[in-house]
Amino acid sequence: MKDHVTPNHFQELTTIYEVSKVLSSSMDLEHTLNDVLKTLESHLHISPSMIVLRMNEEIVGVIAATGLSVAEIERGRYRLGEGMIGKIMRAGMPIVIPDVSQEPAFLHRAFEPEISQRLHAFVGVPIKVGYECIGVLAIYRSERHKGVSFRSDVRLLQMIANLVGQTVNLHQGISAERNRLLQEKHRLQKELQKRYSIKNVIGNSRAMQAVFSDVHQAAPGKATVLLRGESGTGKEVIARAIHYLSPRRDKAFVSLNCAALPESILESELFGHERGAFTGATQERKGRFELADGGTLFLDEIGDISPAFQAKLLRVLQEREFERVGGSQTRRVNVRIITATNRNLEEAVSKGEFRADLYYRINVVSIFLPPLRERREDIPALIEHFLARHNADNQRKLTLTPEALQTMVSCYWPGNVRELENCVERTATMMRGDIIRNLDVPCQRNQCLSMALRPLEGSHPIITMKVSGSSNTSPPVVPEPARHVVAALIANDEESAAPLSERDRLIQAMDRCGWVQAKAARLLGTTTRKLGYALNKHGVEVKKL
Repeated sequence: MKDHVTPNHFQELTTIYEVSKVLSSSMDLEHTLNDVLKTLESHLHISPSMIVLRMNEEIVGVIAATGLSVAEIERGRYRLGEGMIGKIMRAGMPIVIPDVSQEPAFLHRAFEPEISQRLHAFVGVPIKVGYECIGVLAIYRSERHKGVSFRSDVRLLQMIANLVGQTVNLHQGISAERNRLLQEKHRLQKELQKRYSIKNVIGNSRAMQAVFSDVHQAAPGKATVLLRGESGTGKEVIARAIHYLSPRRDKAFVSLNCAALPESILESELFGHERGAFTGATQERKGRFELADGGTLFLDEIGDISPAFQAKLLRVLQEREFERVGGSQTRRVNVRIITATNRNLEEAVSKGEFRADLYYRINVVSIFLPPLRERREDIPALIEHFLARHNADNQRKLTLTPEALQTMVSCYWPGNVRELENCVERTATMMRGDIIRNLDVPCQRNQCLSMALRPLEGSHPIITMKVSGSSNTSPPVVPEPARHVVAALIANDEESAAPLSERDRLIQAMDRCGWVQAKAARLLGTTTRKLGYALNKHGVEVKKL
């Protein structure tokens, strides 16, 4: 026996198919539901029609409709149990009214009188998710459709309502998750703004107050900022403070350490790449410039990029446009650039190691961060902050004696605030008691890097911070790390102990460079690949700072 499909069944299947295509075609719920009703109107020759959804615990309202004006849609609000729509919502059952003129409970609330006069029959079915009724799908037929089977209408509309319910539930879930993520984003943005507020940067010294003044002056503008100072002076903290004081505070702050990556990877990181651009590029990827669009891009250690890559970067900084690796489409971005370096860029330009045109492009607003030894009056407050944080993280109550504090204040601190932070953390971690005494400080036990670097203080001056009111306009000098630093470390140890092993020299170089292999390789006059091989050979585990 062959299956027989009647014309009515074929029309129902066609209608369901067309509606299912509409429901999967857009993420705009209101637009999608209106298209569903237009599809029904086209296939069933009905008008008007409406989809009503729950607005709160007591009220439902028209969310999509055909054949109704905006004013009529606005009037389509019902309490549960009120009118035919409210009754369907409360009972969760279909309702059919063959002749609405004979039904006193039919409110005609949403219709103008001339439209009401044309209406003859009403068919409404509940839209359910599981056992919960979340809305109503309703159609109206005019008098000329008296011969239509309402049973067929109900069957078809229930199937359509089931599809609509699944779609509404999916959209509401996505909307709820989107709202949750937006709230979490706003919360994190406020937390970051608070954390990196310039008010939270410790520095009551005259030198740091001059830095804060420059930050407040530069933040509201669009000019490129160059932060200069030794490693560990807090350049990224100041960069974030500039961002969160600027009109771009609600957009992204994206950072990249230019010295930490080889040139081939650096290009992809900054500009992004297209799928198939190189081996392993299985999908397209946005670069840091695109991720920072509308916000701020912080390029740390910009003085360490190669001359070849400097030319590529110059064009982007000038035009604010670029192409992804492996792509031909030119992309434009609106980003503010903040750069940082601990190198003497003027000397690098004179030696041909850094492009003069790039130097002038990034050196628009320069802010010089003083080394810690030039603002020793800030050290007690910094120590107090780091110790309090350690106590909170480890449920301890460590305190520092005045003698221990004075010892730490008098240290040279070539690694600046970062080294001070590590010293406090190391000292606190190794304490068995609750009081840090003078003999507990690492430099009192010949365990401090500062003692090895102290002889360099006179022969290799670092940056000189000029406070407000200074008449000297010559650019400060920031020395590039060189091999003599490692040589001095080795020589210092040779005087007091046995010569350093190759493993110890590797560790000292990595520690000096913040455990960034690319910088340590330049410091030792070798390549990143050879340095990585040497680290593996001697079992040196690379720290993640």
